[in-house]
Amino acid sequence: MFESAEIVEERLHLRVELADEYYPNDASARFEIRWYRNDDFNVHYQEKRQDGVWECRWDRHPNAHNSRDHFHPPPDASRRNAEDAEWPGDHRDVCCLVLGRIEERIETLWKRR
Repeated sequence: MFESAEIVEERLHLRVELADEYYPNDASARFEIRWYRNDDFNVHYQEKRQDGVWECRWDRHPNAHNSRDHFHPPPDASRRNAEDAEWPGDHRDVCCLVLGRIEERIETLWKRR
């Protein structure tokens, strides 16, 4: 499922490039995870295609636009469309939730093909 994974020193986060074979047509995808010692986090998923970018984001951090736990829905993960949410307390459960949603997205893309 993964092409590569690396720690990006700038803004210290994990970047995971997903294998192109998982996606129909010409697409590349990645997700980036940034976790803080106080359990705040940001998980950003992004697909790139010839016709544009599709992205979403799962967040936990204090902000002025939503509750601490919130979701920036696709296709553009914009702040104005952010939705309040509740994420699991354990980081492993959050990662399972995100990977499950990514897998659902991939299945949807194959069905549309």
